[in-house]
Amino acid sequence: YEFLQEYGPLVKKNQLDFIFLVTPETTESRIRQIDELSSGFLYAVSSSSTTGQTKTLSDQVPYFEKLATLQLKNPVLIGFGIKDRDTFRLACGHAHGAIIGTAYIKALGEGGDINLTTKAFLDGILR
Repeated sequence: YEFLQEYGPLVKKNQLDFIFLVTPETTESRIRQIDELSSGFLYAVSSSSTTGQTKTLSDQVPYFEKLATLQLKNPVLIGFGIKDRDTFRLACGHAHGAIIGTAYIKALGEGGDINLTTKAFLDGILR
């Protein structure tokens, strides 16, 4: 209700996208409702844990497959637990893309030139 009455109009007025999150526990009807309200993409949280945790992403493949069969209007990007080439590829194999947060921040925390660190991090993910 708050989104529809207060935030939604501001998002549209300022030509922004509003990204909602769905989890493995989100019901199909709620996913569809969230998809209708969202713009940009849906953020599919890979598990109901804190970001940066070391849960296995492969356990969530049925959830990713379920999302893929729903024919949603927004692309789905998977986040939480995406930390290396294998998890990135697994997520991208079941969605439109993946979101890497904690692993990148950790790489930056090791110090050094931000541009070189970023390039090295992305090379490790994409090659």
